[in-house]
Amino acid sequence: MRIAILGAGCVGGYFGGRLEQAGRDVVFIARGKTLEALRAHGLHIESILGDVHLDNIAATDDLNALRAADVVLTAVKAHQLAAVAEAMVPVLFDGALVLPLQNGIRSYEILSSALGSERVLHGFCRILSTAVVPGHVRHVGAEPTILCGEIDARNSTRIDTILKALHEVPGITLVIPDDIRRAIWEKFLFVAAFSTVGAAVRFPVGVLRSIPETRQLLEASMREIVAVGRAEGVLLPQDAEAQGMAEIDALPAPATASMQRDLIAGRPSELMGQIAPMLELAEAHVVPTPVNAALYATLLPSELKTQGELQGESRL
Repeated sequence: MRIAILGAGCVGGYFGGRLEQAGRDVVFIARGKTLEALRAHGLHIESILGDVHLDNIAATDDLNALRAADVVLTAVKAHQLAAVAEAMVPVLFDGALVLPLQNGIRSYEILSSALGSERVLHGFCRILSTAVVPGHVRHVGAEPTILCGEIDARNSTRIDTILKALHEVPGITLVIPDDIRRAIWEKFLFVAAFSTVGAAVRFPVGVLRSIPETRQLLEASMREIVAVGRAEGVLLPQDAEAQGMAEIDALPAPATASMQRDLIAGRPSELMGQIAPMLELAEAHVVPTPVNAALYATLLPSELKTQGELQGESRL
């Protein structure tokens, strides 16, 4: 079984590297400096679960490598997923199975729209990691976990394929939730609040949760997201916000979100890929989301700047 990893940053680099370490047949689809680093120096994983350096890994920028892939893990940013999905259409093997790992609530919809629902599973991952430099991933917190499932929670040959690919890989926990849709939204409410509040305030999570005013902002963001999820028919638990805050409280104090790091560094982020779809659902269901709308509006100029849509403009 060949496993293709689309994206070799802090998510794809970690999970693909652990699969490579376990002896799986892995190919990384990367580009630019990341591809150069993988070819020249291999992949280095620095982790609280143990470090590893992998030489002579298969890495390419040619999507034709997907023709031989049985399982494809998409680890690109949320805003890149639609373009990647379209590019996969002519090269994906008919029997290949695609599993998304990125943040957000629309990954399955984007992939299945382009590739067909028979090729795509619902999924996401949990990990706290950063890309130190291209080809060097640092895992600093959270148990690295891949979660996936059928929308109706049934067992299937597709689940069996994922089990075969990912089961008993050291450094990766595989979970098949009873309700994958609920699990996706439970992660989303946590990561969306953490990302947007962190990006707006520009301090790590230890500060966000310790100041009463910013803690209340996190809680208010989560309450709105829960309301939108329930309006969508997602069976979120009564204590969903409390569970989200418990995850915030469990993070290492210096932790930051990838969206926060990207916006601060002037790189394109997942703001429009993650938050905009939730706000669209809120509008469709007539669910008030003033906190999340304000956070989105606050961050949008920085995002547009990274995309070249505010050329010549700069912060005061």
